[in-house]
Amino acid sequence: MRQSLQLKLSQHLALTPQLQQSIRLLQLSTLELNQEIDQALQDNPLLEREEEGGAAFSPSADTQPQVQERPVDEPPQRETDEPAEFTWGNDLPSGQGSRDPEDDDVDAGEIQAAAVGLREHLNSQLALTQLNERERGMVAILVEALDDDGYLTQSLDELIEVVAGDSNIDREELLEEFSIGLRHLQHLDPPGIGARNPRECLDLQLQNMPPSPTRDLARIIVCDHLDHLAARDYTKIRKALGCSDDELRDAQTLIKSLNPRPGAQYSPLDTRYVIPDVVVRKMRGIWKVSLNGDAMPRLRINRMYADILQSQRGGRGSSAGSLAGQLQEAKWLIKNVQQRFDTIQRVAQSIVDRQRAFFDHGEVAMRPLTLREVADAVSLHESTISRVTTQKYLASPRGIFELKYFFGSHVATDTGGAASSTAIRALIKQLVGAEDGHKPFSDARIAEILGEQGIVVARRTVAKYRESLNIPPVNLRKVL
Repeated sequence: MRQSLQLKLSQHLALTPQLQQSIRLLQLSTLELNQEIDQALQDNPLLEREEEGGAAFSPSADTQPQVQERPVDEPPQRETDEPAEFTWGNDLPSGQGSRDPEDDDVDAGEIQAAAVGLREHLNSQLALTQLNERERGMVAILVEALDDDGYLTQSLDELIEVVAGDSNIDREELLEEFSIGLRHLQHLDPPGIGARNPRECLDLQLQNMPPSPTRDLARIIVCDHLDHLAARDYTKIRKALGCSDDELRDAQTLIKSLNPRPGAQYSPLDTRYVIPDVVVRKMRGIWKVSLNGDAMPRLRINRMYADILQSQRGGRGSSAGSLAGQLQEAKWLIKNVQQRFDTIQRVAQSIVDRQRAFFDHGEVAMRPLTLREVADAVSLHESTISRVTTQKYLASPRGIFELKYFFGSHVATDTGGAASSTAIRALIKQLVGAEDGHKPFSDARIAEILGEQGIVVARRTVAKYRESLNIPPVNLRKVL
């Protein structure tokens, strides 16, 4: 074989440490970015935060608006074997059952309850009872077995096996003791605690109320016809109980006032803070994006260490070499943080330019948007746009949104255009909100109405969007 030398030129992208850091910072949320910077401040003496009022590092020279962090509370979700019985629970009035996750005003009593905790609350009541030590011990075991919603999910037989194990304890006697203990537990506050299922939970709360014809009818419905109530099959309930429309309506109202998750108010509040990266405001008729100064870390080079390095320039000591490396790392970090925010602002402005109608008119005016469309507009790769829009938030007069919120699939219109799935969901929500409760729209009828507005959408698509909005089907929306 004949050997020869050849010269070949080629281009390829080298992922330098600076580029790797730039990519990593871009995909971090604001909270994660601050954690990364805190670690860098500990490791690198040449990097420091700018003091308030100083000439801080800032990606933008403009004065930034002050935006408060937004708490987003998510109540724990209960899994149940009887989902139909909880369907009506979504109609609970404010303050009953699960709190609205969009409500930023947390009741002081709720905060106190969450701070105390369910088991602590129950044990403090147990300590004030006249029960003997053995009886208190039985109730205490049952308290420990409750889930966060206040339900006893384990059967008494299962608890007996845990307590007795392989010993020769009389299980019949232990079952009787646990049964008595459960009755004591179910008399503690809050009403409904210690129930084994939703029916028992609601019935316990009704038993705690003064006797009345409405309460007695509500108890019968809860114990024997809760599934019919969940399905809004009022005709079957009236026929079975021989009650009038007014009597049934009063009983239904009373049942809706109950709390199907009595222990949830004592669960720790899971609060996440969203810090908007950018702020959108209308200036002279144009929606403009500016960076949120509160979200941007203010960084600079430590002047004292920089002066030391300058005085040692040309030296060969290990300390000089170490400081030089740390100086370069500090400069990289400051530059990459600035580049991160510049990129977020560019991408956010591109999104806002394409979703102007949304900021003017709301969700119904949302237009279809893809990552590629924005990527082409700002001359970046789609993967970069994906990183920029994940866990990055925009504050606007219409609320705070993740940048990803503005992207979505589309549905064809009869004019050859396209409608955003977000806009269609908003239209469905409007239609359901304005419908006659006695004659609610079926999915097929909603599809027909949308078709009359030029939006071609199948019935099954309407059903999918309706379910994503947590809107019950037509039979469950019908009122008496």
